[in-house]
Amino acid sequence: MKYEVIEDNGFKYIEAGAGETLVLLHGLMGELSNWEHTIDFFKDRYRVIVPILPIYELPLLTLGVKSLSKYVYRFLKFKKLNQVVLIGNSLGGHVGLIFTISHQEKVKALVLTGSSGLYENAFGGSFPKRESYDYIKEKTAYTFYDPATATKELVDEVFRTVNERSRVIRILALAKSAIRHNMSKDLSKITIPVSLIWGMQDKVTPPDVADEFHDLLPNSELNWVDKCGHAPMMEQPEIFNEYLNKFLNRILLK
Repeated sequence: MKYEVIEDNGFKYIEAGAGETLVLLHGLMGELSNWEHTIDFFKDRYRVIVPILPIYELPLLTLGVKSLSKYVYRFLKFKKLNQVVLIGNSLGGHVGLIFTISHQEKVKALVLTGSSGLYENAFGGSFPKRESYDYIKEKTAYTFYDPATATKELVDEVFRTVNERSRVIRILALAKSAIRHNMSKDLSKITIPVSLIWGMQDKVTPPDVADEFHDLLPNSELNWVDKCGHAPMMEQPEIFNEYLNKFLNRILLK
């Protein structure tokens, strides 16, 4: 990762650029590097901030999508940020939705890509067998349309994570929290602009999830990315950035 991680007042984050603020929220197994193409593209025109969600630091008994949303609130308060654009992938999208429900006045717009909150099929329906590297490689590749996107570096990181017992317990706790916290009844309350940017071949949060989000979010647009799985900003970054750029131009440059 070419961007320096800043540590300040108990928070860890990346920050680049100046202007209207984009806050990028990573997923459960996501690394900050997942957003590298997005940061590169937008940092010349926007202030781009990527907080590290404290998945492995928060007390296990309180760990869940709601506690991560509260963490985002504390982070934005610390940074004195208001009227941000929240952009979330997978679990990060779910956290962004919960935050927006509680603090809609602080969010100018929301972007969801492969977001949980309605339904997800994490790891293809089963949690990785801890000792099998080949199994981890297969299940990491399941996230993408093109298996080559699951680089050795990415597979190695996932393998290390699922072979560390304390991390596995936390991942399972968060995954269960996300499944329990279905948002279908709350989405109509979100009236700010929402852009859905979705992989047409997403097997984790399939296309019908995007359709349902689009139906339930009253001020939403739906953009499809072909030949793409669960993480468009990684697998098809040019198309993802183009959709995001058009959305930002529409909502911020009126």
